[in-house]
Amino acid sequence: MNIMFEDSITDDIKSKYVLLPLDTFYFSNIEKNKTAYCLIELMPIQDLMCIEKNLELHNNLVKNYRLQNWKYCDDALEHLIGKWDGKVDSFYNEINARIKILKEKNPGIDWTGIISRD
Repeated sequence: MNIMFEDSITDDIKSKYVLLPLDTFYFSNIEKNKTAYCLIELMPIQDLMCIEKNLELHNNLVKNYRLQNWKYCDDALEHLIGKWDGKVDSFYNEINARIKILKEKNPGIDWTGIISRD
């Protein structure tokens, strides 16, 4: 999986590749949030017809994860695992594992899903 932070993504990259938002990190040394993106270079031809649908589902997964809408996330993950030629499955598996823990411990209404990096 090719991962880039948003500040290194150029217009040329945006026009040539599919970019999937992953996690957002807060860096205390610069007091700024930065979102990591997965850059999809190649995919099987049979997936070309579903790019928009899968992109929308992925974006909604990330959005609903931050909103603690675990049911939506569970349903979305069922459909997304294996998409993008499996290149994003490690992220999907990580999100799935986090959700299992978060369901049990209830992170509270102030939780944003942003990962703090000191």
